[in-house]
Amino acid sequence: MLARLSIRDIVLIERLDIEFATGLAVLTGETGAGKSILLDAFALALGGRGDAGLVRHGVEQGQVTAVFDVPKNHPAARILAENGLDDTGEMILRRVQLSDGRTRAFINDQSISVQTLKAVGAALVEIHGQHDERALVDAATHRRLLDAFAGLEKDVAAVEALWDARRTANTALEEHRAAMERAAREADYLRHASDELKQLAPKDGEETTLAHRRTTMMQGEKIASDLREAQEAVGGNHSPVAALSAAVRRLERRGVNSPALVEPAVKAIDAAINALEEADQHLQAALAATDFDPAELERIEERLFALRAASRKYSTPVDGLAALAAKYAADVVLIDAGASRLKKLEQAAIEADSRYAAAAKKLSLARQKSAEKLNKAVNAELAPLKLERAKFMTQVETDEAAPGPQGFDRVEFWVQTNPGTKPGPLMKVASGGELSRFLLALKVVLSDRGSAPTLVFDEIDTGVGGAVADAIGGRLARLAGKVQVMAVTHAPQVAARADQHLLISKDALDKGKRVATRVNALAADHRREEIARMLAGAEITAEARAAAERLLKAATA
Repeated sequence: MLARLSIRDIVLIERLDIEFATGLAVLTGETGAGKSILLDAFALALGGRGDAGLVRHGVEQGQVTAVFDVPKNHPAARILAENGLDDTGEMILRRVQLSDGRTRAFINDQSISVQTLKAVGAALVEIHGQHDERALVDAATHRRLLDAFAGLEKDVAAVEALWDARRTANTALEEHRAAMERAAREADYLRHASDELKQLAPKDGEETTLAHRRTTMMQGEKIASDLREAQEAVGGNHSPVAALSAAVRRLERRGVNSPALVEPAVKAIDAAINALEEADQHLQAALAATDFDPAELERIEERLFALRAASRKYSTPVDGLAALAAKYAADVVLIDAGASRLKKLEQAAIEADSRYAAAAKKLSLARQKSAEKLNKAVNAELAPLKLERAKFMTQVETDEAAPGPQGFDRVEFWVQTNPGTKPGPLMKVASGGELSRFLLALKVVLSDRGSAPTLVFDEIDTGVGGAVADAIGGRLARLAGKVQVMAVTHAPQVAARADQHLLISKDALDKGKRVATRVNALAADHRREEIARMLAGAEITAEARAAAERLLKAATA
């Protein structure tokens, strides 16, 4: 619930800090004191539309901070978790309004989008007034309120899960059916292409390997004759190795008598012989590498040309032929086995439809029964609010031809304001004063279900008499026993019911050159004086003070 509201540099407000208590808090004051500005600032903190006109004249920016105590399992806490924001239990919503029209939004001092702030704000606070439509104009809201009243949230979640399963099953069926239809249109071509590629059996990277082998073989063929000629000269019949070896032996026999003359030459000739023998080994190895079967080259060229021809035919790189072959083979399998798969998917879709429909029908019946209970409960609240001739009704229209995540139903609140008149949607039939009282009756019935933890009512007692205002005050007090309620009011009967009375006033500053809005919590004596003012007007009489005292005593009786 709302714990504190701090406002800085908003028009007519320099600095304002309000501590809110539990129960019913009323805000009263003269017309023009700044109640609307206060609510506009509060709405800004909850994600409302920004307005540069809210910034106090002469400053660059204003800001509003609203602090809430929020349970861990509250929807607002879940929204924070979904957006990766820290939840400390105390939730601080802050909105900065710049004078150029831009705004910045924060939760717990973490920058967020306005959309996230608005979602969190909607989960924490509802602001209602005579002309406020947010809680009632959307039929989806009516359905959620009915489900909350009936405690059907788990049933709705189950239907939503079955709806997702149904959609998944039908999507799989449609995709398979489309694939079968596509494959059937291309059946002859697919079978031919699949057979051809299967026979070709391309492999990834095969083109590169074959091309490299082919290049090596063709280059080897060109230099093989030169290698053989060199090998013949180095190690064949014309090799000088035999003659050099014989010369070395003769020199070694002579070298006994003249070693100094012979040994250098012998060493040099030995080195030459070793070099020739090493060259012979390299040449033989090179000849072995260039030795290939011409038939192998022919086979490689035929394979390479066949792969490249298939690449051109199917407009696919050679390295993509293996994947294409697998795809065509799968399409052929789909044609051959698709009918069996289609039957299974059709059966799965039928079963998913059946489970969803059964749960949705059960939910519809529960809503119909709950609608009658809701109607009875709301209508019981109307007479004290001087709507005894009116009738509230919950229209549940079920259309199985228009299923959705929450079932077949469209829920809308209707009213009949007088006997004999035509019932119609609440927002179209009820006048401003009637609408506010219908809203209050609904909120009293739904106080512990389907409501935000903080409710703000902006002058919903406008235009009603004393008895109706007293009934409104009584219901606001009852409502405040379940949730935190704040009411901006001009009715002393409502103000007398408050647990906390806040007076909004406008003070002159700088010798009357400017004014500022103030909010003060009233103690008992000052509270009686304010209620007397609300009763009497500008001049507070003894009779007004006595009447105020009676209202306060009656409220606590």
